[in-house]
Amino acid sequence: MADVIAVQALVKQYGPLTAVDGISFSIAEGCCFGLLGPNGAGKTTTIEMLEGIVKPTSGHISLFGQTASKALYRRVGIQFQHTALPDYLTVAETLRLFASFYDQPTAIAELVALCSLGEFIHQDARKLSGGQRQRMLLALALINDPDLVFLDEPTTGLDPQARRNFWALIGSIKAQGKTIVLTTHYMDEAQILCDDIAILDQGKVVARGAPADLLVEHFRGVLVQIPTANLAGKTLDMPFVARPDWIEILTEQIDTTLQQLMAQGVSLVGMQVKSANLDDLFLKLTGHALRG
Repeated sequence: MADVIAVQALVKQYGPLTAVDGISFSIAEGCCFGLLGPNGAGKTTTIEMLEGIVKPTSGHISLFGQTASKALYRRVGIQFQHTALPDYLTVAETLRLFASFYDQPTAIAELVALCSLGEFIHQDARKLSGGQRQRMLLALALINDPDLVFLDEPTTGLDPQARRNFWALIGSIKAQGKTIVLTTHYMDEAQILCDDIAILDQGKVVARGAPADLLVEHFRGVLVQIPTANLAGKTLDMPFVARPDWIEILTEQIDTTLQQLMAQGVSLVGMQVKSANLDDLFLKLTGHALRG
């Protein structure tokens, strides 16, 4: 499978600050690639360089096997996190306006069906709900029939049902063979949608791979979380990681671990046992949560 994006030794500096510090990765055609990281990790700067909005200090970006150029960016669609639209236009009028910017736009009827816009197609775009607005913005990102689509935190602020509806739309886009680059602070979203992820912290890639593979690589067994207050005055005789409000024990033999805790007089009130997820992975790698 060919690479749609290839990044080599990418650096972006703002004066003395190095926002992106020599990162390299590639994105395969047809996959949903997640770029994850907390605020300040360099994620937004990286995305803006990939989108052609910000010029790198050094390094190289290839699109579709060629050095990134204005001509190649015509094959790209972007759904920005914040988008200003003309006032007093309906959804249909907005779609027609944006379609007029391209020589061969996607048929509006096709976008209406794909993004489920029919129920509010003649409504003033300013009066849409959060989920409706995001579906319209997705249609605008697809209006030039792009091969590569950037989605910048597209479900931020949406209620759970609207988020899941949007996930289904992303699945439909991927089924068309388009490549998707997704940024999100919702780790369940990344775990469900992304075939491949890169986690950034302090301008560097700290983990890269399929979500399931990364979790298997870094976690064996389950995580036992116990409130820190349960250890008051006790010395725990087993490896653990201290968090602000709880301790965390990684174990492959849960029954034995619980027996040891009780034998050491540790209360199990408030205990949680769970499989590791991407939040746990980032916490392990960097010491702070992805939503930090």
